[in-house]
Amino acid sequence: MNAAPTEHDIAARRRRARFRSWHRGMREADLILGGFADRHMGALSEAELDAYEALLDIPDADLLRWVTGEAQVPAGEDTALFRRIVAHARRNTSEID
Repeated sequence: MNAAPTEHDIAARRRRARFRSWHRGMREADLILGGFADRHMGALSEAELDAYEALLDIPDADLLRWVTGEAQVPAGEDTALFRRIVAHARRNTSEID
């Protein structure tokens, strides 16, 4: 029987996910996920954190094609969380223009 994770456990996961968001390999992916993590990581539920950690395992090239609309997002990845990340990225891009 697994014990429920403590707030300390969740905080550690959030720190690791935020670090991974900024250290992906492609600067564009770093900016998309790192910017989202900086702004929203603390508010993610445990289930959303699970989903976010799964997104971190997606190759940068695939992620970028999905975010830019160059490729269709697979049904299993087209989640509310992913749409929030895309919306965040587009808002931040439009602020730069």
